[in-house]
Amino acid sequence: MIAVAGPATAQPADPAAAAKTAAAKADALVASKPSVLQASSNDTFQQKPVITSHGLHYVPYTRTYKGLPVRGGDFVVMTDANGATKYTSVAQSSPIGELSTTPKIADTAAAATAKKQLKSVSKVEGTNLVVVAAEGKAARLAWSTTVNGIGAEGPSRLTVDVDALTGAVLRTQEHVTDVTGTGTGWINGSVSIDTTQSGSTYTMQSSTQPTLKCQDAANNTTFSGSDNVWGNGTGTNRETGCVDALYVAEKQTSMLQAWLGRSGQNGSNGAWPLRVGLNDQNAYYDGTQVQIGKNTAGQWISSADVVGHELGHGIDDNTPGGISNGNTQEFVADTFGAATEWYINNPNDPPDYLVGEEVNLVGSGPIRNMYNPSALGDSNCYSSSVPSQEVHAAAGPGNHWFYLLAQGSSGNGQPASTTCNGSSVTGLGIQKAITIMYNAMLLKTSSSSYLKYRTWTLTAAKNLYPGDCSAFNTVKAAWDAVSVPAQSGDPTCSGGTTPPTTPPTTPPTTGPSTCTSAQLLGNSGFESGATTWSQTSGVISTASGTNVPYAGSYFAWLDGYGTTHTDTLSQSVTIPSTCTNATLSFYLKITSSETTTTTAYDKLTVKVGSTTLATYSNLNKSAYAQKSFNLAAYKGQTVTIGFTGTEDSSLATSFQIDNTALNVS
Repeated sequence: MIAVAGPATAQPADPAAAAKTAAAKADALVASKPSVLQASSNDTFQQKPVITSHGLHYVPYTRTYKGLPVRGGDFVVMTDANGATKYTSVAQSSPIGELSTTPKIADTAAAATAKKQLKSVSKVEGTNLVVVAAEGKAARLAWSTTVNGIGAEGPSRLTVDVDALTGAVLRTQEHVTDVTGTGTGWINGSVSIDTTQSGSTYTMQSSTQPTLKCQDAANNTTFSGSDNVWGNGTGTNRETGCVDALYVAEKQTSMLQAWLGRSGQNGSNGAWPLRVGLNDQNAYYDGTQVQIGKNTAGQWISSADVVGHELGHGIDDNTPGGISNGNTQEFVADTFGAATEWYINNPNDPPDYLVGEEVNLVGSGPIRNMYNPSALGDSNCYSSSVPSQEVHAAAGPGNHWFYLLAQGSSGNGQPASTTCNGSSVTGLGIQKAITIMYNAMLLKTSSSSYLKYRTWTLTAAKNLYPGDCSAFNTVKAAWDAVSVPAQSGDPTCSGGTTPPTTPPTTPPTTGPSTCTSAQLLGNSGFESGATTWSQTSGVISTASGTNVPYAGSYFAWLDGYGTTHTDTLSQSVTIPSTCTNATLSFYLKITSSETTTTTAYDKLTVKVGSTTLATYSNLNKSAYAQKSFNLAAYKGQTVTIGFTGTEDSSLATSFQIDNTALNVS
């Protein structure tokens, strides 16, 4: 590595001309075969494209010997802006001299040797003769084979040079290397992501966790490129969606290790492909992949809480007992979404306890609220009806519990959270909260439920922090605060600090306090036909073509005319004052001929009395899905449950309702 000076020349004004000048002058230098090149009479040289940076030009070369590529024969000539040589960097330390190019070992034998260098081989790219000119060693004739597969460190694309005379391995070169790329997500902004390089191509695949990659869901192909710069910040761009998704997943991997001591989402440094492009307002994990859909504006929903949630299902699936049962799986996944968002702490997506607030899934803000689930129609408090609710709605009490465990009822800088028993709870912080949750999952069986998670989290807290009952007492207080009752299997804890709670501030009431659990709506499944409910003509119907009930023979069908029209359905009911919990639920299906993804032309409004619980529209097309709302605030009152469907002058939208219920306990 020495400088070989050339004559000074006037600087070309055109950068392209300057590069061309540099290439020509480098060629002239190489043709003279200066000693620095360690050239022999059988060497020839091949110039590669010039690379320019900050006014300097780098002219790379490869070398052949008697027509064979020379491994270790490459060099670079660096010139200034005028084309004058400033430095020549040469790999080879001595000339090759005379070398026979006739092999004694067959190419097939060399390929077999190369394959043995990996644990498993999925592909052999080919075998060809080369000359290996390793620094400080005599040049050797070799068979060069590149194999793809799994090596000791994971995925591998390995070039193996086998001595063509003796069959010994001369050297290997791994093409899969650790790299850090940059990307621009529409949610997280400009971020760094860990990618993989193979030759001159980069892929959106973690170099340290090879099963974690981001792909186009249209063809399950991992995004790749030549510059390791990803995304354009536009939410509808799939590669941009992958920037956000891979960034979140890699950060979650770090969180799992730093906070929980877990190696990857599957516990063995593994995860699953992230596939952006699902044509639905949804995201899901299915044991083999995470599919990421879009919001109603067409933007990919790769936020920290959404991606963290879906990968949380994978974590749940890969702990004892598999995916949590008893309608607990969504709250379990939400805890990992929240922990991931708090660990990342990205100012573009500030940590909170709302789910999906950044992605605005259907144009109405977050999809779940952990400090006040009832704000979005889910139950704050546990009741016997929760295990039979729609699974996402059933996350309410568990999310509320986790919030109280992490932040406490005061919120500690986050919103205050009202408890179901009027108590105050002092939080432990989210790192401690997710640690307890995760360790409870390691106690999980296939018969998991809210009641058992109470026991498991108490057991986890007691054993994680022996001799100190403060965490145990907080776990217990948080479960009490969301009305999950004590279980016979709950452990006890003695010693350490006292429970960080205060008793309810409301004095106990006197008189009757017994609530009989019941379902209060009459003709709740419409199987008695057009009775009990007040309705516009024809709302309670039987099946017609593809318009069918969720169950049974009858259902309520509002609108679907394709003209200006209003349908109503209502029933009055008294909610007993002695009942703590009251939950309205129903199954809703929405079909529409509207094609817009931005304008709500046709709407269904759900009310209790004069209060609107929810509004759905042609933008919320879906198969039957259960909706649930907490009506505990209306105990002791007679209220009217009402559904109103309004349709504009063209293009039909049908709102179909079945299996209504108002459960109290």
